[in-house]
Amino acid sequence: MTAKKSKTTPDKRRKYDDAFKAEALRLASESRSTQAAAQQLGSSPKLLYRWQQAQLVAEVGSVEVAQDPEVRALRARLKRAEQELAILKKALVIFSQPTR
Repeated sequence: MTAKKSKTTPDKRRKYDDAFKAEALRLASESRSTQAAAQQLGSSPKLLYRWQQAQLVAEVGSVEVAQDPEVRALRARLKRAEQELAILKKALVIFSQPTR
């Protein structure tokens, strides 16, 4: 006698919409640790890494270019320069205010 699996069992995989993925990727990019961001969201770090890789491939257009170490290094430098620029813009606003 064999047990039949019922078709009414729910799918154990969680489904994430595009808005959640975009927010998760934004949080991971702002966080120092992708694993900490995944833990905060209650999802798997592997899943978040997979979403990051898919986003990178979509931006670049090719898996080979996305995995190129030189491209990765240049992207890291660009991200750091953008962060520094944002900090300098905030400092300019603060220091350009007249003193009382």
